Amino acid sequence: MPTPLSPAYFRSDPVQVARQVLGGTLVRVSPGGERLSGRVVEVEAYDCPRDPACTAGRFHAARSAEMAIPAGQWLFWTAHGHPLLQVACREEGVSASVLIRAIEPQEGIGQMLTHRPVTRERDLTNGPAKLVYALGLNPAQITGTWVNSAGLHLCLPETPVLDEQVETTARVGIREGRNLPWRFLLRGNAWVSPAVPSMELVGGAGDL
Repeated sequence: MPTPLSPAYFRSDPVQVARQVLGGTLVRVSPGGERLSGRVVEVEAYDCPRDPACTAGRFHAARSAEMAIPAGQWLFWTAHGHPLLQVACREEGVSASVLIRAIEPQEGIGQMLTHRPVTRERDLTNGPAKLVYALGLNPAQITGTWVNSAGLHLCLPETPVLDEQVETTARVGIREGRNLPWRFLLRGNAWVSPAVPSMELVGGAGDL
């Protein structure tokens, strides 16, 4: 079984971290001990020291300050009233993070469906808010906990994801910084979100 990543792993450039965790596993262990997990198939990076998105639109300066917590802690960004799961990067005081945008369900699919009933299984976790609801995550309980916590942790891929397996695009739902290639997804994976990159649809809210 893969070892959860330590918080120290995230004291780095979030763009590099996002690419490295793609294909890894997000594991939720419920209070009753049931494991819900999924393969990470889509991620985005936010790096406020060099990121125009952090000072404009929904990533304005006051809210991006919420990311300036110790590296390796979970946090949530709220978009259109929905919580989105992120992990803080770089040193404390610097606003940077990796957003988990989509996962491919592996363990506990039945329980995920009770949290978020859907007609098509691929719609269960193919968006950042969708996966939060499917995993039954409570932002008030998760925010500020460590990325290697027993209840929610992240592991690297067991085998490296090759560059040819990865598609790199602009991020979703932003105006400023819309051309930065900081969204990574597993090419051809059915659980990648149907969102349109911002460079193609300026101002689009994307799919939550």
